[in-house]
Amino acid sequence: MLHLLNFALAIVQQLSNVFNEVMKRRTVIGIIFIVAALLKLATLWGILHWRWFETMSEGRWTMYFSIFVLLYVGVHLVIDSYRNNPDQWLHRPIPPAEEGKRICCSVHYGGDEYIYKGEPFHGARLDAFFGGLRLDLREAVITEDEEIDIHTFMGGVELIVPDWLNVETKSRSFIGGVSNETNRNVKDGAPTLHIVASNFLGGVSIKNN
Repeated sequence: MLHLLNFALAIVQQLSNVFNEVMKRRTVIGIIFIVAALLKLATLWGILHWRWFETMSEGRWTMYFSIFVLLYVGVHLVIDSYRNNPDQWLHRPIPPAEEGKRICCSVHYGGDEYIYKGEPFHGARLDAFFGGLRLDLREAVITEDEEIDIHTFMGGVELIVPDWLNVETKSRSFIGGVSNETNRNVKDGAPTLHIVASNFLGGVSIKNN
């Protein structure tokens, strides 16, 4: 019981941090949908015993379907809100990394943006949990093949890459995917950016601008 209480307090703290940031109505509605889906799932699994949710569970598969719909709509609203409202993105400094090593960026319940301004890029690990993350590499120094490892859980990642760069993608997704809208007519000999994405109710968008 104590673990559940600590977990609930952690969620409340995270949500309060979100509401302290600049958010659009669509983001708030999306979060409400996601929380409702998780509460329904906890009721279905017997973790919580709330009469209001139990009365809605006439059939197990009907319950799972309603949970899926709530999650899908909620995640779509959150991702679409951050994608269409740039003022919600928090500009973050590029994380420090050892020479020749990749950077690690993660976001929880919000939207973070990292923009390269002439710095060398040696790959990245990107994690998006209930939020959005944007990485702009148009002015990054890329001289050889690099890899970006992406993990999303009910979140989204947007990559903006230079049009002279080759991009190859591999996706392991559950109700999610990768959209590659970059230039496919790249000159031979150009470096290749390898994108390896694992998405759970999330997605990755790759484009040149």
